[in-house]
Amino acid sequence: MLAFDRVSKVYKLKGVQKVILDDLSFAFPEDRNVAIMGKNGAGKSTMMRLLAGSEPPTTGRVYRSLRVSWPLGFAGGFNGSMTGIENIRFVSRIYGQDTERVIEYVKDFAELGPSLQLPIKTYSSGMKARLAFGLSMAINFQVYLIDEITAVGDETFRKKSNAVFQEKLKSSQIIMVSHSAATIKEYCDCGLLLNNGGVTFYDDVGDLLKDYKSL
Repeated sequence: MLAFDRVSKVYKLKGVQKVILDDLSFAFPEDRNVAIMGKNGAGKSTMMRLLAGSEPPTTGRVYRSLRVSWPLGFAGGFNGSMTGIENIRFVSRIYGQDTERVIEYVKDFAELGPSLQLPIKTYSSGMKARLAFGLSMAINFQVYLIDEITAVGDETFRKKSNAVFQEKLKSSQIIMVSHSAATIKEYCDCGLLLNNGGVTFYDDVGDLLKDYKSL
């Protein structure tokens, strides 16, 4: 189960209040791939962070009985002072994984070589993305969160990433944020449209894309 129960998310800055979600209750279907769409600033990435547990709701609760990934490719959760290997060990323990198995998988997948022994703060954005993507593929999540990214790196690495990702999808579902109609059509069969603090569910992704274009 992955669900919002009367969730509201409000940001306050310099006396200005912005409502992202307003008393939302919604249970994500467990057998379908869900798109999340909306204009820039509508709250798509905020919803993903709420689903991942990296940000709490202002009010309400988020229920997770499924193993949910962090947004694919997101490297913001790494500790910059720790090495790549140390970050891998830390994340592995959080998710109850065999640490050495995960390390070996990421070493082979991310192709970062000796850089894994260096602090994350010395990495380029591309290196961080490789590490984050490899780490997310090393753990078998039931739900993968994807925020505008499905692969990183050069063409060879992207092909390898896509092949592994497609294999994961045989036994997992995805919740995806994307502005690309082609990407949404390829991966999703239903979705949510965020607009002015409201959320509408579409059982058919074609209807979602039609209304999204009219915003």
